[in-house]
Amino acid sequence: MRASDRAYRALLEEIQSGALRPGSVLAEVEQAARLGVSRTPLREALGRLAADGLVAQASPRVTVVTDIDAGDIRELFEVRRALEETAARLAAARGDAGTFAALADEFARVEPAAEADAYYGLIARFDDALDGAVANDYLTGALRNVRTHLVRVRRLARDNPARLAASALEHRLIASAIAARDADLAAHATHVHLHNALVSILDSLEATP
Repeated sequence: MRASDRAYRALLEEIQSGALRPGSVLAEVEQAARLGVSRTPLREALGRLAADGLVAQASPRVTVVTDIDAGDIRELFEVRRALEETAARLAAARGDAGTFAALADEFARVEPAAEADAYYGLIARFDDALDGAVANDYLTGALRNVRTHLVRVRRLARDNPARLAASALEHRLIASAIAARDADLAAHATHVHLHNALVSILDSLEATP
């Protein structure tokens, strides 16, 4: 793996996990030493993160992790809604029914509050299946960018066991609708899921001291 790729992945994981909070200063010399790379690959990594919208340059040699507020989250979900509802419709027309039926069964059995890692892994597999069914590089590329920010938003919000359980049921309905080739239901179920997710995230952020 190239040094710039290694630095990018390390910084991306730290930003998404919350280890690097909004406003954190990423001084070039210090970060290069910490990550064990020279300054050139570090600059390349920071450039990619800037293109993702995750960092911004504060001075020629100092970069900061961008802030994310309620307005940013609403804008993210506006884009997410348009993309994911379209993806659900296309997947219902193009996807493998058996694959989504199996995913629906897994969502019915998972216990998100007790198995958070397994649950988020299941969501990742659902997203992969959705991307494969859509078979549209432009759409899936846009979705990947949105998901990059979504991981960060989830980490900023506090886990809510009741919301996680509801989310699993919502994913089950989406997957079942895709398996049944019901494009309207798949899109509507996606719309409801995203509405509920947005409300929960904003409520969580508002309650955070």
